[in-house]
Amino acid sequence: MDIIDFLIQKNILDEEKAKRISTEAESSGKKPEEVILENEIVDEEALFQAESEMLKMPIRRVEVQDVPFKALQLISEDSARYYKIAPLALDGKKLEIGMVYPKDLTALGALQFLSRQANFIYTISLITPSTFEALMKQYRGLKGEMKRALQELEEEMKKQKAIKEKKQEAFTRLVEEAPITKMVAVIVRNAVEGGASDIHIEPSKENLRVRFRFMGDLHSSLFLPMRVHAAVIARIKILSNLKIDETRVPQDGRFSMTIDDRNVDFRVATFPTALGEKVALRILDPEAGLRNFEELGLEGSNLEKVQVAMKKPYGLILVTGPTGSGKTTTLYTMLRQLNEEDVNIVSLEDPVEYLIQGMNQSQVRPEINYDFAQGLRQILRQDPDIIMVGEVRDSETASLVIHSALTGHLVLSTLHTNNAFGIVPRLVDMGVEKYLLPVTLAAGMAQRLIRKLCPDCREQIKPSKAIKELIVRVMEGAPADLQKRFAPHLADLKIYKPKGCKRCGSSGYAGRIGIFEVISMTDSLAEIVLSDPTEARVAEEAKRQGMVNMMQDGVAKVLDGVTTIEEILQVAQESK
Repeated sequence: MDIIDFLIQKNILDEEKAKRISTEAESSGKKPEEVILENEIVDEEALFQAESEMLKMPIRRVEVQDVPFKALQLISEDSARYYKIAPLALDGKKLEIGMVYPKDLTALGALQFLSRQANFIYTISLITPSTFEALMKQYRGLKGEMKRALQELEEEMKKQKAIKEKKQEAFTRLVEEAPITKMVAVIVRNAVEGGASDIHIEPSKENLRVRFRFMGDLHSSLFLPMRVHAAVIARIKILSNLKIDETRVPQDGRFSMTIDDRNVDFRVATFPTALGEKVALRILDPEAGLRNFEELGLEGSNLEKVQVAMKKPYGLILVTGPTGSGKTTTLYTMLRQLNEEDVNIVSLEDPVEYLIQGMNQSQVRPEINYDFAQGLRQILRQDPDIIMVGEVRDSETASLVIHSALTGHLVLSTLHTNNAFGIVPRLVDMGVEKYLLPVTLAAGMAQRLIRKLCPDCREQIKPSKAIKELIVRVMEGAPADLQKRFAPHLADLKIYKPKGCKRCGSSGYAGRIGIFEVISMTDSLAEIVLSDPTEARVAEEAKRQGMVNMMQDGVAKVLDGVTTIEEILQVAQESK
């Protein structure tokens, strides 16, 4: 049975449309599936679900950044595109092949030939045309351009060997030549276009590994020969104005690059390892990093508490959470709201991540004794209205931050605690006098980042009994306004799961968003701070305030179709 007969059997096509499709396919030499998609008779997802059912082969969902560079090398881009086949995963000599048309005898014959030629065994999975096109971008973006750059670099390295000049001068010229410049540019551009937040370039015994961090997770993107290691690191050092010949100690720097008509900053940190220098690049893309509260995920009563605190003429607002939870992005969002012509905003950061017009931003340099504590003393002489301090790290900084809030300044900063309840006891542990907190701490908030479902392809499902009971239990403990909002949905509960489409690169996810909890200073909390500032007592007061905690905020986002329950459960474990 072919796909047309199967679609008729499933009442997806009628006889008349089926006949037209068959006629056009025969006259054009195209596959029936291609004719169906080109004429938009059946959408891609429905068509390939039917194909999957007919072939008894599930559709393979794959994040293109997870496909290893070594797998791409086993099949040429030309062969992949012609036969609509693409490598998906490699385990030793076992290669998983994605095929758009698994019944195509020509493609199957070519695959047998390629497997004998490259000495691998293969399994076949069904992929959609959207997934296939996303994989082809991996070929163009990394494999093709990198291969050409490597070939050009090889030629340049041979020339350099023939020239008997001073080694350092020859090496400097080499890393500024077009091939190595192109190689670094390809790595950087692919990371930005793919939505990565970080790039890691790491030496090993066998090769130079390049990994991108997507939505919180690191993925190996390609492997380069170790012979290009020194040149790649040196090129990045030149861009960042770092010392090329200093490889024994870490160095920090930054550079900017125009990608897709927008200026993107990169924060660079080198680190000496036993196998050579590693470099990590943080991508500081203004389009991705500078957001509004809605894009952050801050909403409802949590947002109201933050906005009330921001309107106060003085006080301290603290954002807490682990490294990589988006604290700095939240601070920048608040600063953009506060950034008016009639206020003087001064920041002290380590390092400055996003440059904001109208703000006076300063970077600490501990190596010359310009740390947060020293910088705060200087900031107070700049007649600031609003102060942002990157992080409260020690007792001295905590004392100065409290003093700044006490003397008529609005102060924003970050702290490391697991949740909002831990902010008060943490400050007390750092030596802040309890009687100072009620008059200075305006609001404390904790946050985590979760992956957002792709709005174009998310799929509505009924939760299992255990998940439904969990959601109901969480919402029954939520504040009255949140309960009222979701009560009508709890009887016939629907949630969403990832599916995968062209827009999200078949991953099912598109970006990240925060879940939050915010506690405000009240008379009741002030009494607790003065008498028994333990985390348990603060948590009791937060519940009395009607605080929406991170678990409740997360479940609300699950019910709104923003994310999955699995994402929330994972984050909830981390926040305990």
